[in-house]
Amino acid sequence: MPPFTVLHVCMGNICRSPMAERLLALAVRERLTRRGGDPADADALLHSHSAGTGGWHAGEEMNPPAARQVTARGGDVAGFAARKLRSDLIDAADLVLTATADQQEYVVALRPDAVSRTFVLGEFGRLLAAVDAAGLPPADATGDAVYARGVALVAAVHAAREGATPLHTDDLDDPWGRGDQCFSRVADEIEETVHPLAAALLP
Repeated sequence: MPPFTVLHVCMGNICRSPMAERLLALAVRERLTRRGGDPADADALLHSHSAGTGGWHAGEEMNPPAARQVTARGGDVAGFAARKLRSDLIDAADLVLTATADQQEYVVALRPDAVSRTFVLGEFGRLLAAVDAAGLPPADATGDAVYARGVALVAAVHAAREGATPLHTDDLDDPWGRGDQCFSRVADEIEETVHPLAAALLP
């Protein structure tokens, strides 16, 4: 059921997955604006949220260098609070994007039935490029249309995976404790997947 729900997962939920959560939401707002729609409607079309495999930072704000990357790119960090991954969050997600292959394995160990909709972020972006968008349901800026297109897109990317495991290069480096240059590079890599995803949902 709408909205199409994307769950981003990393280790502590204060660096990589919050950046992915907010940068995907930003990308969807930008696609809506390009289509002449109201960016305020984005939340009704797509729900982007995140969690960490560990709960050490539960309740904390986004790590400051991560927050700087989001705001510098036009995104919003208000209201963010880190949390630990729970099974019900996986159950409710139409797509789960993890920072690394280890975290993908963690998600699938918790919920084996989520294997077909759980990907390393870089893996999803790499495989998305091979999907023929002409085979997806019609695009429209409505909750039902984005949901149907999103679910079909996830199925198509899973089919393109053909049982192969992620590549080492699909992982996002952990920028925790490193400088703004590292955070900027990781944010760039996140955008390499979330921008094409938003464009596929709202062409």
